Amino acid sequence: MEMGIGSFKENIKKYYDDEAGLRNSKSVKADWKAHVRDEFCKLIKQENKLTLLELGAGAGYDSRFFMDNGLTVIAIDISGEMVKNCLEKSIEAYELDYYDLSSLERKFDCVYAINTLLHVPKADLANVLIEINSVLNEDGLFYMGQYGGKDTEDEFYNREVSDIPRFFAHHSEEYLRGILESYFDVIDFVTMNVSRREEDYFFHSVIMRKV
Repeated sequence: MEMGIGSFKENIKKYYDDEAGLRNSKSVKADWKAHVRDEFCKLIKQENKLTLLELGAGAGYDSRFFMDNGLTVIAIDISGEMVKNCLEKSIEAYELDYYDLSSLERKFDCVYAINTLLHVPKADLANVLIEINSVLNEDGLFYMGQYGGKDTEDEFYNREVSDIPRFFAHHSEEYLRGILESYFDVIDFVTMNVSRREEDYFFHSVIMRKV
């Protein structure tokens, strides 16, 4: 796979700008996605956490869910159009990627990232995890959920939405566990078969704690 270095983030931004209207129209989540979000929210409430940062918030429906459950939420997304969708839902939101979280000059009790860090190349993932760790309060919680199975990196098109390719990094359970355990205490790691395109195409649902 040849990826234009320096261009993949711009492609992600352009693609999601194109898809923002479609994403905003889809407020109903798949049952399994709602379940993993609900379970993380239950843990947040059990531990009396108060603040949450959502990475790659998209249209903002998850951020709005956490707000409605009593949390103070900040949402970020690389797409300016997605940020507009968040702002329309009265979410404090900023056009920002995961590489510069320290620029928020804030710390949070929780960080939530579902199907967004799969746009981070394997070579960059450690640096992004360090950035996430840096904005968590002590004993803070980090939820990471994303599709995986095999260790791959490639660009894909969804021409029904846009002619812009998106970069994806997928991780095996072994690889993902190894790198996450270098920076966080992994307290729950579930690999789910969510009946996607291939038998070995799964969803990794991971809850971690800053130590």
